[in-house]
Amino acid sequence: MDPQADAAAVLGADPAALTALLADLTSPANEARSRAEQQFHALRGSHPDALALSLAHLLLSPAHPSAPIAAVLLRRLIAPSSQAFVYPALSAATQSSLRALLLSAASAPALPRSVCRKLSDAVAELASFLLPANAWPDLLHFLYKSIDSSSSPPGLQESALNILARLASHLAAVFPNLHGLLLAALSHPSSADVRVAGLNAAISLIQSLPSAGARNQFQDLLPAMMRALAESLNCGNEGSAQEALEMMVELAGAEPRFLRRQLPDVVASMLQIAEAPGLEDGTRHLAVEFVVTLAEARERAPGMMRKLPWYVGRLFAVLMTMLLDVQDEPAWHAAVSEEEDAGETGSYIFAQECLDRLAIAVGGNTILPVAAELLPSFFSSEDWKRRHAALVMIAQIAEGSAKVMIKNLEQVVGMVLNSFQDPHPRVRWAAINAVGQLSTDLGPELQNQLHHVVLPALASAMDDVQSPRVQATILNFSENCRPDILTPYLDGIVGKLLLLLQTGNQMVQEAALTALASAADSSQEHFQKYYDAVMPYLKAILMNATDKSNRMLRAKSMECISLVGMAVGKQKFKDDAKQVMEVLMTLQGSQMEADDPITSYMLQAWARLCKCLGQDFLPYMSVVMPPLLQSAQLKPDVSVTSAGPEDENGESDDEGVETITLGDKRIGIRTSLLEEKATACNMLCCYADELKEGFFPWIDQVTTTLVPLLKFYFHEEVRKAAVSAMSELLRSAKLAIEKGQAQGRDKSYLKQLSDYIVPALVEAMHKEPEPQICASILESLNESIQISGTLLEENQVRSVVEGIKEVIVASSTRRIERTERAKAEDFDSEEEELLREENEQEDEIFDQVGDCLGTLAKTFKTYFLPFFDELSMYLTPMLGKDKTSEERRIAICIFDDVAEHCREAAVRYYDTYLPSLLEACASENPDVRQAAVYGIGICAEFGGSAFRPHTGDALSRLYNVIKHPNALDLDNAMAYDNAVSALGKICQFHHDSIDASQVLPAWLSCLPIKNDLIEAKLVHEQLCAMLEKSERELLGHNNQYLPKIVSVFAEVPIAVS
Repeated sequence: MDPQADAAAVLGADPAALTALLADLTSPANEARSRAEQQFHALRGSHPDALALSLAHLLLSPAHPSAPIAAVLLRRLIAPSSQAFVYPALSAATQSSLRALLLSAASAPALPRSVCRKLSDAVAELASFLLPANAWPDLLHFLYKSIDSSSSPPGLQESALNILARLASHLAAVFPNLHGLLLAALSHPSSADVRVAGLNAAISLIQSLPSAGARNQFQDLLPAMMRALAESLNCGNEGSAQEALEMMVELAGAEPRFLRRQLPDVVASMLQIAEAPGLEDGTRHLAVEFVVTLAEARERAPGMMRKLPWYVGRLFAVLMTMLLDVQDEPAWHAAVSEEEDAGETGSYIFAQECLDRLAIAVGGNTILPVAAELLPSFFSSEDWKRRHAALVMIAQIAEGSAKVMIKNLEQVVGMVLNSFQDPHPRVRWAAINAVGQLSTDLGPELQNQLHHVVLPALASAMDDVQSPRVQATILNFSENCRPDILTPYLDGIVGKLLLLLQTGNQMVQEAALTALASAADSSQEHFQKYYDAVMPYLKAILMNATDKSNRMLRAKSMECISLVGMAVGKQKFKDDAKQVMEVLMTLQGSQMEADDPITSYMLQAWARLCKCLGQDFLPYMSVVMPPLLQSAQLKPDVSVTSAGPEDENGESDDEGVETITLGDKRIGIRTSLLEEKATACNMLCCYADELKEGFFPWIDQVTTTLVPLLKFYFHEEVRKAAVSAMSELLRSAKLAIEKGQAQGRDKSYLKQLSDYIVPALVEAMHKEPEPQICASILESLNESIQISGTLLEENQVRSVVEGIKEVIVASSTRRIERTERAKAEDFDSEEEELLREENEQEDEIFDQVGDCLGTLAKTFKTYFLPFFDELSMYLTPMLGKDKTSEERRIAICIFDDVAEHCREAAVRYYDTYLPSLLEACASENPDVRQAAVYGIGICAEFGGSAFRPHTGDALSRLYNVIKHPNALDLDNAMAYDNAVSALGKICQFHHDSIDASQVLPAWLSCLPIKNDLIEAKLVHEQLCAMLEKSERELLGHNNQYLPKIVSVFAEVPIAVS
């Protein structure tokens, strides 16, 4: 058929052909739908004006069956965020007609709800494009008239309010009488839908306002907003109520302080909803979500929720009631992995998540007293569900309450261990599971203090033959166990685990493999005793568990074999290793399904085998690397859809897809692919680290794979692995070149690699949103500079320095923001602790900044000084008394490095930095004191006449450090040793400026020093040099100090060994 005639038929006066095309677009038949999509795309390209107008005309007949799909397709044509956006290409006449048709359709009476929402979305999308240029004045008039007029039908008011909500950021400043209109909408006498739309518009407006002052002008809307919610519930309209609650949750997360003045009433209302047994689970969950979200909003409203201590008890009681919503399903007892969660309801799972979040948000000091009050009645109940709930709760709050729980370890663990003998299997399971969780969250303190009661109890639980499901509870107590703690129990544990491996239940066998792997990993070489008994079972599973139903069992056997191999070492494992790797190679070459767990487990097993075998693993790399690179190169499976309330694209039901909503877009990411990618990237880093020069053949492929992933913002673990690998790749190349294993490549190859990696790290540092990863980038950059050395060019050094300046500014800005948070009206000791932890992360960043700049000074010496001049304006403020000890220490260390490596050329900085060093000798922080006295020693050694005026002050300060009553305490010992070393340098290099007869004996009396072995070696060499010069003050009158000198030399070998 002729395309023009085809277009004329579809877009002509008779809508039947267009209706047929739209019907085919939603057809379940693939062929018809595919043909319709091609035709629609062709029309969009050839006749965009006619297509847009035809779709808009369909909307004038809202009862038409094709109206909903027409609204969706039209929105795509006029939405600036859509790939199908054609509005700018339309003629001026079409654009004008289209705007008029949209407003006319939106004004239609009795507009079906499905069409109304989609049409509102279309209008809002187009308006977001036109309003910045004030190119749709009619819309403002339409919205105001629709909302304000008492004669407007409720459907039109609702639609206009929803459009207003979407456009709040554009209209807040120009829309007349917003406060009055919203108050009227929230109090609409007959329509719950209008009231909820008013709530939506009010919340969008509040979030769009730029200042707290502007937001506070709408404070008095809050009671009406809460009434709108209550009225929806009272009239049984839970669908509208849930919409309203979702919006309130959004407000709680974005602008929690807006709620502060009326916080008790708002929270009480939400808890009342959460406590109402007659409401739907979804409604009660959203009310709980609101309160938990407020508790989590610590950055925006620090300490606010702790001013309402009563809310935790009520919320806790609600969550404990939800934990009772668990059924004793027979399938659970069968211990079949497919039925692992049998009996667990949505409310039960939701309550678990909320308890975890709440504990992390409010801390142990707040939550544990509430838990302690509830626990006795739950543990003493005859209802197994209540005893089960108590144990689940302890496990869930452990992470957030760890610091407080550790102080009460015996009491907490004792309650759990008592339930190991409970008559109900699900309670016993929950008790063992709780011990596992506590072992993770409270380790290693729990393992160190209570191994004598916990390990025997866990070993006994393995004898619970009546309940395979209880036996299958993974034993992860040993994860934080030191070998000396675990070893005495291994005979009993390993024996029982081998018996469990021989049961017919697969879930029990999988758990036994995990427990064996953990025990081997924790006991290391002590596991050699059990190797000969264990390995045959593991190999038998690996070789025989070939059925699809046994995939996880086989995967776990790989994990266990590789961890056992690493524990016992190469010599013990090497014979079996060859056999195991032949099986893995066969598997590697086979076609595996996308969801096969063996893929991920095999990636990790290969890497562990490499760690165990070292260079002997090289022959297998040609098999390992191709699929590993393929996994590392996986593209993220990302889908972007509209987040409209009734859009055809709803939340994904796929458990492997995680969705987040950003504005009006819903982004779905397939997490399983990201996990595989992250594992593969970590393995690549592991191989480079382990094989060193042997990894050379794969450097190019791995570098081009991992460098772009430095900015892979979908997954933190991928970025972390890529960052860690950069310096390892450079090190592999350098070692291969030095050892003649670089396939003919020379230093020019290392420079080429460095020219690719170092700028990439600097760029990633500029853009990295996570402070922790930023610190890792600086660490990798520092190592890369050490390896590249003078191969780096001036422009590259400049880019590194510019990047570090940005990092310092960003970190300082975050510190200032935290200082502002500390001024909040509700700030308390719990928030202070949180701020301290966050500032410790900043200290880690500054620590890495100091190391990086120190490496530059060491590498480029005086060539670095122009850059140091630029950096001084960033570093000197860090010496101020208002700065943290860590900031001061790092600024001093950077100067120390410059003074040490630039020597006489650095003398010009003494006037700026030396007074701060002298003052820092009196710091309460021993690390600051150590850095200061070390710097004084460097200045004494290289400063010549520039240091001489400071000699007296320096001696006085050093004496104070050395003679302090606690100078030799472990915390102060390094500062003491460095002070003694600095004193010796003043004696050696400024002999004529001091009273040597007083100072030299004082220095001698401090020897030998024994803690800082580097300084100890230098000091004792100094002593030798002075004796060779026959310093008479050193020997004293009639050689009176000779016995002391002899005793020092007698102790020196011990001190420096």
